[in-house]
Order: sequence, then C-alpha cells, then structure tokens
Amino acid sequence: MDLSNNTVLITGGSTGIGLAMAKQYLGAGSKVIICARKQEKLEEAKQKFPALVTYLCDVQDQAQRESLAAKVIADFPELNIVVNNAGIQRHNNFLKGADMVSAIEEITTNLVAPIHFTSLFIPHLLTKPNSAIINVSSGLGFVPIARMPVYCATKAAMHSFSWSLRHQLKDTSIKVFEVIPPIVDTDLDHGVRPASFRGMHVDDFVKQTMPGIESDTYEIAVGMSKGMVESTKAGSEEAFKRMNG
Repeated sequence: MDLSNNTVLITGGSTGIGLAMAKQYLGAGSKVIICARKQEKLEEAKQKFPALVTYLCDVQDQAQRESLAAKVIADFPELNIVVNNAGIQRHNNFLKGADMVSAIEEITTNLVAPIHFTSLFIPHLLTKPNSAIINVSSGLGFVPIARMPVYCATKAAMHSFSWSLRHQLKDTSIKVFEVIPPIVDTDLDHGVRPASFRGMHVDDFVKQTMPGIESDTYEIAVGMSKGMVESTKAGSEEAFKRMNG
C-alpha cells in the first residue's frame, strides 16, 4: 500500500509510536490527522510537525469517539486510513487485589475504543478504492508478561479481532494490518519500566514497520516480537482456515 497521497487518522498520535508513524506518513506526502486526550501534547506535536491536523479526544469516552469520527469524516471526506494506536499499560498484581478502575481503563482504551472506531469508520472506508485499518497490538499479546496481565490480554484480543476483521473484509477495498511491536522506548508504561530496559528506539521501530505496510504484509512483527509471534503461530493458520472454510 502506497504511503503517499493518503489521508490518515492516528489515535494516540501525539507521542510515541503514533507520532513516529505520523512523521513517516507526512514525509511520504500524506495528510495526517492525530488525536490525543491532552491538549499540551497535541500542541507539542504540532510544533514539531506543523502540517499535522490535531483533534482533542479521550478515546475512553464513547461520546467523544463518536464525535471525533463524525468530525473527521465531515472535515476530511478523503480519509482512507485509520490507525488504532492509542494505548495504556499498567502493572496489576491480582494477588494484592485487582485495581478494577485501572483494568477497565486499559480494556476500554486498548480494546473497546479500537473496536468502536473500526465500526464507526468502516462505512466510510468502504467508499474508498484504497483504504486500510491499521491496528497496533504487541508481541506481549502472543507471549504475555505476567506483571501486566490486563494489557497483554487486550493485545491478544486485538490480534484475534484483527485476524477476524481481515477475513470479514477480504472482498472489500479495506486492508487490515496488524503492527506488532516489541518493547519500544515510549511513555506507554508511565515510567514504570526500568531505565536499563527501555527497548527499541521508536523511530527505528517505525522505520522497520512502514515497508511492511507498503508491501501489504498484513501482520508486521519487528525485533523480538517476531520470535514471540512465531512461537505461537505454528498450526494456528491452518486451524483458522478449517474453522472459517
């Protein structure tokens, strides 16, 4: 899929992977729209990349999701790519008692919001001859790390959702990509991760990701996430074919 001449919406696009993807799309000649829940972060992103179009939106709020979708489609009817990138990551020790407020925030941001955005944008994307939904999951959706059980569960669900969605849309104009990061040096974990284990630089990760989108590689695993995906995929594709044949 060509990286140029698109109109792209990226959720959680003011920092981290979202902003790095915005940078790549802008550099390729596409129009990029980002949303985030903090105005100051949107302003910082706009200062770095003045061509960005920014919208304030807390993706945890259903009404704000619906309002954003309506505004973007009305303001940019040429929109043809939606990147479900917004995410949060929390440590939860269920031995000490579940923090259900935190867990629900993770589930809503990482899973409910992208599913809802997908449903809101599909009718519009179906009218475009070359369109895509790009879901950002995680290698931890394939091999979880136990101290972040809710985060890992949401990313496993995003992999499953992306797989099924791709099958449902296979005869349409909409391509469904899943981007599967390893540990990447971003603020996703709110500084909980040790400084000695910050992971891959975000620009390096995105530079390795974008060629997969260009070549229509629908599951794009980078770095250590490649091994995590391969360790759990043996036989699963054949089983999927049998289940959905």
